[in-house]
Amino acid sequence: MQKGNIGVTTENIFPVIKKFLYSDHEIFLREIVSNAVDATQKLKTLANKGDYKGELGDLKVSVKLDTDKGTITVSDNGIGMTAEEIEKYINQIAFSGANDFLDKYKDDANAIIGHFGLGFYSSFMVSKQVEIVTKSCKEGAQAVKWTCDGSPAYELEETEKEERGTDIIMHIDDDCKEFLDKNKIKGLLDKYCRFLPIPVVFGKKTEWKDGKQVDTDEDLVINDTNPIWTRKPSDLKDDDYKEFYRTLYPMSDEPLFWIHLNVDYPFNLTGVLYFPKIKSNIELQRNKIQLYCNQVYVTDSVEGIVPDFLTLLHGVIDSPDIPLNVSRSYLQSDSNVKKISTYITKKVSDRLQSIFKNDRKDFEQKWDDIKIFINYGMLTQEDFYDKAKNFALFKDCEGKYFTFEEYQTLIKDSQTDKDGNLIYLYANDKEAQYSYIEAAKNKGYNVLLLDGQLDTPVVSMLEQKFEKSRFTRVDADVIDRLIIKDNANTSSLDKEKSAKLSSVFKSQIPAIDKKEFYVETQAMGEQASPILIVQSEYMRRMKEMAQIQPGMSFYGEMPDMYTMVLNTDHALIKEILTDSETKTAEELKPIEAEIKGLSARQAVLRQQQDNKKAEEITQEEKDELNKCGDDIQAQEKLRDEVMAKYGTDNKIVHQLIDLALLQNGMLKGEALSNFVKRSIDLIK
Repeated sequence: MQKGNIGVTTENIFPVIKKFLYSDHEIFLREIVSNAVDATQKLKTLANKGDYKGELGDLKVSVKLDTDKGTITVSDNGIGMTAEEIEKYINQIAFSGANDFLDKYKDDANAIIGHFGLGFYSSFMVSKQVEIVTKSCKEGAQAVKWTCDGSPAYELEETEKEERGTDIIMHIDDDCKEFLDKNKIKGLLDKYCRFLPIPVVFGKKTEWKDGKQVDTDEDLVINDTNPIWTRKPSDLKDDDYKEFYRTLYPMSDEPLFWIHLNVDYPFNLTGVLYFPKIKSNIELQRNKIQLYCNQVYVTDSVEGIVPDFLTLLHGVIDSPDIPLNVSRSYLQSDSNVKKISTYITKKVSDRLQSIFKNDRKDFEQKWDDIKIFINYGMLTQEDFYDKAKNFALFKDCEGKYFTFEEYQTLIKDSQTDKDGNLIYLYANDKEAQYSYIEAAKNKGYNVLLLDGQLDTPVVSMLEQKFEKSRFTRVDADVIDRLIIKDNANTSSLDKEKSAKLSSVFKSQIPAIDKKEFYVETQAMGEQASPILIVQSEYMRRMKEMAQIQPGMSFYGEMPDMYTMVLNTDHALIKEILTDSETKTAEELKPIEAEIKGLSARQAVLRQQQDNKKAEEITQEEKDELNKCGDDIQAQEKLRDEVMAKYGTDNKIVHQLIDLALLQNGMLKGEALSNFVKRSIDLIK
């Protein structure tokens, strides 16, 4: 029997493996099974080259669980090892220095194993003792047994083994007993080994017999050795792709379409990416793309390999050129990874362009499902926008689709304002904004439907991309001011009448949490609504952006600001104005006379001060002008109180306000109940 010490530069290598890999210790099974597959593949290679003359037999890897002995055994009938090969590959671990090793790789189990070739030694993460029983495929080879208890000391002795190959017997440590659970091991095999190229057997298939599940004589092979991405696209049908998708995501709807990746220069990459059908924003999940290295599962965190916007896709990528240590910092400095990311972006954009060009109708039918991927890509990746602008679509409120260029041509004549800006009108809720949409259509305008969760930032991006263009939601202003022409209507009221009418309505607007209202008058035509609520495009957009950009939270804390516009052409508004003037005339007469006198005095004082230099104006003169302004404000407040008193008892004023609030979904609770009661009273 041979005894010795494993060749490492520090004796604490096993505690290091145990300690620093503990959070990822489940990958031991991936490493041991992968090594067994490699050994089997090597035998096939030797046989193909004629260097192995024996019978290959039924090549497979077996995983056995013995709960009584507390062991997991991984067996293969591959190439096997001689005593000399164990000395070379098992007993010599080359570390340049323990400190560098710890500093650089302590947080990344994949990095340690992948970078230093420590696949076999990952078994000590869960084992108190590991045995290797192996027999080389070389003619006349002597079987040997290697034993180690997690210290640098090992034993190597001759043993009996009938067949070539290797058994790795792991005696599971007391603090890792969860790995002796059959379901746990089955789950890990499904996760890491389900597409390995050599059959992996875990127990026997079962059948229902005599009221219970019993084992059959047939091996349970847990993996598909020839997954779809390893095959030629020309050999596959649509049903093959759909079936594979169901294998990966059993509870999902059918994918919209897929992209088969297959490149061997300047790097190796295969895979299939699927565009999933998304029914709600809740289903937007990353980490659905699985990364493999030679059919060995590595991770589902593919940021850096796949462009950020495509991490929303589903599927599989397999590349031997992506290092196993897939930490972000490493990936970002890896030239192959950058090339792969660029290739995938190009492949996706080419596929989308092809579908659009060859079957536009099908593309339009899928647009609502795929636009979130395309919008995300245009927002986050400049080179993708350059490609996507040719197939990205606008959808209008009639359900018609247009490319950017087509839509620009459609609205150019009718939706250009007096300054030559092209105004893109849009709605984000067809039902809630129905009356605003209808008003725009009656003007001959087209209205886009932008109801996606990324449409707010997309609108801001497109305003920068498109020349002399502006996007405005249809409820951002009255229709005549959305696209200002030279003949835009203005209010027909003088300043004093407008102020009094505004006071009547503003005083009666109910207090609504986190909402502020301004009131103004505008001549909108006799057939237009008597009252309309609009919201500033700029402020609304800033608040929407604040929801997805934490740095803009200041806007998110601000109240929503609306403008209530009174149509001075409408008969009801005219009636209220006339009635209010009649009923408040006597009470307002002294107040208005005082305002008139004070305003005249204020004009004289300003004129006097305008003719002087700033340093020539005395403090007394400044105080006198300020007092005059304060006195005017005091009188205006008295006027507003008189108008508010009139408005309080006017049911039509309250009814118009409530109708406007109701139209915008802001009339609720007691206010809604009062509106219903008042409506009944008015129609009695």
